[in-house]
Amino acid sequence: MSDMTTTLAEYSLVLTYSAMAIYVIAFIAFALDVAHRAGEADAAASGAAAQQGQQTAETVATVRGGTVVLERVQAQPKRAERRSSKFERVGMAMMILGLIVHVGAVVLRGVAADRVPWGNMFEFSLTGTALMVAIFLLVQLWQNLRFLGVFMSGLMLILLGVATVNYYVPVVPLVPALQSYWLVIHVFVAIAGTGFFAFGAGLAISQLLQTFREARGGDVRQLRFMTTLPDADRLEVLSYRVILVGFVLWTFTLIAGAIWAEKAWGRYWGWDTKEVWTFIIWVIYAGYIHARATRGWRGARSSWLALIGFGAVMFNFAVVNVFFKGLHSYSGL
Repeated sequence: MSDMTTTLAEYSLVLTYSAMAIYVIAFIAFALDVAHRAGEADAAASGAAAQQGQQTAETVATVRGGTVVLERVQAQPKRAERRSSKFERVGMAMMILGLIVHVGAVVLRGVAADRVPWGNMFEFSLTGTALMVAIFLLVQLWQNLRFLGVFMSGLMLILLGVATVNYYVPVVPLVPALQSYWLVIHVFVAIAGTGFFAFGAGLAISQLLQTFREARGGDVRQLRFMTTLPDADRLEVLSYRVILVGFVLWTFTLIAGAIWAEKAWGRYWGWDTKEVWTFIIWVIYAGYIHARATRGWRGARSSWLALIGFGAVMFNFAVVNVFFKGLHSYSGL
């Protein structure tokens, strides 16, 4: 290994730690935003109690039997759209800054290795978490889901912490089986699919909390902040849509992996441990989509199945890749 390679790898690690420090600030900011939401909910509940029975009336004209009749009816208060708190804005700014530094770490690692930076567990974790943050930020252009910032920033810290402590390895050349253009396609799509599954898991957790609160008439003080989030049905629909994107990507991952296996080992499927768990994950999410679409599995049951799927993804990542031997043992550990 040349001195330049070693230097670039060290700079990459420094940027990784810097990104983690920024994500810590983001996590704290998002956690404070949750506390702020709880305060807003308490204030709104107090205001609603004070105004009970004192709604303003308005005059409504109706036609009865050809005669115009004026009636006084109670005006329904309009729900004001919640503005972003300063904590939420700080959290989002830190996520953007963290992603910039994070991408810098990924690029330097790739330049040091002179290849795509996902040839072992550390590199896969580094690139995967960066893509998860990017997905979180890009999804905001479609839907305001910033309330998941505390979940996503916390998950990034856990994954990067495990990667730097347990998975770090120096830059080494790829084994012959990985020296293929399929490494770029197959693994990148798998990372993207994992990112959408993670985002869907965050929405599923939110849906379960919201269902628990709504089932008790909203009288759960510890979950008062959930009144500022969409209702349980809306959260479940959002989770389904995000997971559906991840499922499409995972389906491509499964197919591309079979094609690559034929080129590398002369067979499309060999019941290798990694292949089996990739298929298990696909089956769980296929069952989730099928049950929701045809059997009416909505609400809590749907969200629990989504979390089981994400648990299988994490098991595949943290256990199968490290402790199970097979043709896919490329962790580098």
